Amino acid sequence: MRINKYLATAGVASRRKAEELIKSGRIKVNGVVTTELSTDVKVDDIVLFDDKKIKIAQQFEYYLLNKPKGYISSAKDDRNRKTVVDLINTKTRIFPIGRLDFESEGLLLLTNDGELTYKLTHPKHNISKTYLVNINSTISKGEIEKLQNGVVIDEYKLHGCKINILESENNTTKMKVTIFEGRNREIRKMFEVVGKKVVFLKRIKIADLELGNLKRGEYRTLSQKEIDYLYSL
Repeated sequence: MRINKYLATAGVASRRKAEELIKSGRIKVNGVVTTELSTDVKVDDIVLFDDKKIKIAQQFEYYLLNKPKGYISSAKDDRNRKTVVDLINTKTRIFPIGRLDFESEGLLLLTNDGELTYKLTHPKHNISKTYLVNINSTISKGEIEKLQNGVVIDEYKLHGCKINILESENNTTKMKVTIFEGRNREIRKMFEVVGKKVVFLKRIKIADLELGNLKRGEYRTLSQKEIDYLYSL
């Protein structure tokens, strides 16, 4: 098994993050630092991450969390802020699949299954994510069309998105927005392009998997049917 897939399957990090760990010299195989992404790991090899032995988990865990505002979408934070992992009662080393920024809330998946994380976060898969979005102003038909056609953020042209206005009154517009990429702070940045500020952002769906009626900070385990569905994406 390639070293980056081994690290991901062991729950150390996603494949992309695992590649960064390898290149930075934090991985040893049989006592020797390896920085080559092409390194293969055999069954009896000893793999160390920061000199701590790791191995592929015998059993994976999968959680669906309603992330509250004020939590970092990470397994740990170097500034000692609260992380989404703190909300899950498990002794297993888990990590979030993708992320929601500090001020955003809603559906977030957590697991120790690196392969599923890779499948759901790789840009080539274009998995839809649906959000409730509030801005503190009105928005014109032309501005919506511009956003739906894809705007440029961070020198990158976004794919098209879907926007449905749910309510517009008292200088507040509530919308349902579906995107297909999930770049860093994508929704906030794309609305900034048309001069609008997002004041509320909540993810309610990943593909057809819905948040449901979980309260903020609550979570549940995924069913096998839901796990199989996510793999099918």
